[in-house]
Amino acid sequence: MSTTEETETPMAAADLLPTGNLVDSGAEAADNVAEPTPADLLPVGNLVDEAQPAEEAAADDQATEVEVIDEEALLAPDDGEPAPKPESAYDRPGNWYVVHTQSGYENKVRKNLDARTASMNLEDRILEIVIPMEDVVEFRNGKKVTVAKKMFPGYLLVRCYLDDASWAAIRDTPGIVNFVGAGGKPSRLGRREVETFLPSADETAAEAPVKAKARLGFDTGDTVRVKEGPFADFSGEIIEINVDQLKVKVLVNIFGRETPVELEFSQVAQL
Repeated sequence: MSTTEETETPMAAADLLPTGNLVDSGAEAADNVAEPTPADLLPVGNLVDEAQPAEEAAADDQATEVEVIDEEALLAPDDGEPAPKPESAYDRPGNWYVVHTQSGYENKVRKNLDARTASMNLEDRILEIVIPMEDVVEFRNGKKVTVAKKMFPGYLLVRCYLDDASWAAIRDTPGIVNFVGAGGKPSRLGRREVETFLPSADETAAEAPVKAKARLGFDTGDTVRVKEGPFADFSGEIIEINVDQLKVKVLVNIFGRETPVELEFSQVAQL
């Protein structure tokens, strides 16, 4: 029996190459690609933000935070130093002395001493002459009135450099009796005394309102008579005084029993 064998024809190397004109196709594709412009060479995206240093980014984040304003810091002095202390009359040049004058003539005596100081050219020795004053609350016809009163009637305060010339000028001024001091020798005032008699302007302004001394004509513990009202002609002891409300509490004996009664200032009188 004969067998028919099919003989395969070996493939040539050329047959393995792809068909078509590859070289021409590649050249044609290269010709069709547009030449890139400078703009096309730039990277896509915001590279400036991405390349921002971490320190600058952190600073930007802090800048976006809400700023908290310290009101106390704004109100405080820029230099941070404390407010200056008010000037004390005691620290002024010279020393303070008390001069005894004729009572009721304090203003006239002060004018006489001012004139004498100027006529004798002693302005650099006798520096200041003061009549100490105070605010006093008085009650007139049941109404509270604040008036200025002399703190020490019959006395002046004189700030000076005391020597023979200034001493003679002050001592021989009409209306002046003498300096106040032990054995006739002038005694200068200490700091506490000066600052009590002559408080600084800032200290006076700081008191709101200025505390004034009340002169009522009577005091706690005094016995008064009720002038009007349901307890007229009763008498009793004052146990409390209310200056702001212009009232007093009087311990009145009613039917053998002591009872506190509140009355207006105008309703009572001293016995």
